[in-house]
Amino acid sequence: MNRKIEVTASLEVIPLGLLTESESKLIHKAKEILESAHAPYSKFLVGAAVLLENGEIFVANNQENVSFPVGICAERAVLSYVMGNFPNLKPLKIAIAARRLNEKAYAYVTPCGMCRQTINEYEVKFGDKIEILMLNGQEEVLKADGIEQLLPFRFHNLHL
Repeated sequence: MNRKIEVTASLEVIPLGLLTESESKLIHKAKEILESAHAPYSKFLVGAAVLLENGEIFVANNQENVSFPVGICAERAVLSYVMGNFPNLKPLKIAIAARRLNEKAYAYVTPCGMCRQTINEYEVKFGDKIEILMLNGQEEVLKADGIEQLLPFRFHNLHL
């Protein structure tokens, strides 16, 4: 007998003016750090900011390399840094912002598959969801309450 597995995902769309103070600060930090991204090949600048449970915020941006795929995404860069240096502090939120070089408008962006799996890894490690905030080009933020909204059939905790 065949079975059908259905998954429903949802994102909350929040105007920038309605973000909480911590959400607004994270988005601002992600926007700031994307300006120093090293993206000479794709011309796509990405910044990410992570809020840890102790209130500290860390940021990183994408770093490309001519020897593709040696580069690293902003999300994985910042998560690798904080988990390498603060392995026992839970990440609560991650904010992502992007824009194309020479364009003023921010691009619609969500984490790539590798970044989604990396976020999942730390949700599993800490047994708690990481809120994901993604700036879009309409001065809004797409908010996922955890990685399952972006990666429903992830490696860990898949119970069918």
